Amino acid sequence: MYSSKVSVNILTSLLIKAGVEHAVVCPGSRNSPIVHNLNECDEIQCYPVTDERSAGFFAMGICQQVQQPVVLCVTSGTALLNTCPAVAEAYYQHLPLIVISADRPAMWIDQLDGQTLPQPDALGKLVKKAVNLPEPHTDDEHWYCNRLVNEALQACRLREGGPVHINVPLSEPLYEYTVEQLPDEHIVNSIFAQGNQTALTEWANHFTTANRPMVVIGQLPKEALQGIDLQLLSKSVVILKESLSPGRIANSHFEKVLAMVGEQEELRPDKVIYVGDCLVSKRLKKFLRSTKNAEIWTANAEGAIHDTFMHLDGVIEATAAEVLGELVHAFEKLGTIESSESSSAIERKNYSEMWHHALQLASSCTLNYQPRYSSTATVKYLHEQLEDMMYDYKLQYGNSSAIRLANIYADDYVYCNRGVNGIEGSLSTAAGMSAATDDIVFCVLGDLSFFYDQNALWNQNLKGNLRVIILNNHCGGIFGKFDGLRKSAARDRMVMGYHHSEAKGICTQNDCGYLKATNMEEMQLGIVQLLTMQTNRPVVLEVFTQEDTDVEALKAYFSL
Repeated sequence: MYSSKVSVNILTSLLIKAGVEHAVVCPGSRNSPIVHNLNECDEIQCYPVTDERSAGFFAMGICQQVQQPVVLCVTSGTALLNTCPAVAEAYYQHLPLIVISADRPAMWIDQLDGQTLPQPDALGKLVKKAVNLPEPHTDDEHWYCNRLVNEALQACRLREGGPVHINVPLSEPLYEYTVEQLPDEHIVNSIFAQGNQTALTEWANHFTTANRPMVVIGQLPKEALQGIDLQLLSKSVVILKESLSPGRIANSHFEKVLAMVGEQEELRPDKVIYVGDCLVSKRLKKFLRSTKNAEIWTANAEGAIHDTFMHLDGVIEATAAEVLGELVHAFEKLGTIESSESSSAIERKNYSEMWHHALQLASSCTLNYQPRYSSTATVKYLHEQLEDMMYDYKLQYGNSSAIRLANIYADDYVYCNRGVNGIEGSLSTAAGMSAATDDIVFCVLGDLSFFYDQNALWNQNLKGNLRVIILNNHCGGIFGKFDGLRKSAARDRMVMGYHHSEAKGICTQNDCGYLKATNMEEMQLGIVQLLTMQTNRPVVLEVFTQEDTDVEALKAYFSL
């Protein structure tokens, strides 16, 4: 029988799946559920050692011999600190020592309770990864606990390897052993492809066995996929990307597709590779999180676990270009040996054509939709006019509603501060870019983003190549779509930040040109002026709209 502690059972199950066979265990009450579980596992041999200082080096000696991860399990308090000398030595010898420390619940830290001290990150820079497990009570907390253990187990093997720290807070009772078998936990596999081309090639060949393959591309630098023929790859796989992702493929309006068809089973992939960083689309995240039977991989140069879709199968330590380039080669090779009439080829073709048809329909809807005067109409008109411009330009978008509109209408690559998705600094980032280039830099952002970052215009380095469009509906309009929020008395003034500010005075005091639009004709004229005027100073076009109209225009697009 195993411990009643869910986090301990998750940890134990994943240790076994990761192939851990040796554990050095030290006495204590708080870590007794962990020690009990380890001792119950036939797959793991336990070595009891009382002195934690000695136990650490004892475990390190096993590590040196077996060249595999070894567990060192200690109780709460100073027991963890006593492992520090051995952990330091393991760090510089690149030995995969897994330090597991039991801990008191966070509420008792610094409350004069026995054997308590701040244990998360107590080993500092001497470990490759430190995680602090929750005591799960919900499915999301279970997923989080599983993910943290997977991250630690992966980190101890990554590149040269090294020690990791897993801290396990445990509330009483500690001595219940009522679980008959360990949970079947989901292990995240790792492919360390740096310097190992064979491993990457084998993975790519495995990916070609998919009947419904999908590539999802998140935010990446503009040149990150240079030399990768996405058009060629799109003949074999479904590629979904946003305007923050580099490379050109036709018909990328997958948000509109998902709005039209919902969670249609026929569109679900059976294998997914996700490269790049942040995705804006909540619809796509929801769609893939609910696609439970798909095999999902991610790839990044750090080999880090980014479980965006909440059931990650594996991570590849390689760049997006390396992975997609290898996929291009793998599908080209497959095409020379696979009959076009094989069942796999037919299913892949049908799946690709189904998505292609849906994306074409979405693209047609996007092209033909004529929104009433709104932020949506403004962004649509801007990108229609940019198609006729014969000069070089760059696009910077603010977060929230602005970047979501860009993903509908922008065919060009878009820069956006999506690392943490804040509204601050969008204008300053665009200003910095404009100072470092002679290209025209267009910055499109909402009113709250502009007024928050208005000092970006108080800058002696600015030139006439900075052009700004403020979508001013006098509030944080993105919150207007949440019907539940309308029940709150705090909605307008405190959540949405309603205001009556205008940018004209700010532009005047900073010697910036200023244009204003309050209707469709003025907006269109203002955009043409913004795109064509010759000037030595920045220019701002402030487009005034109504929050309700903005919400309805976007809602109407997705309901077509």
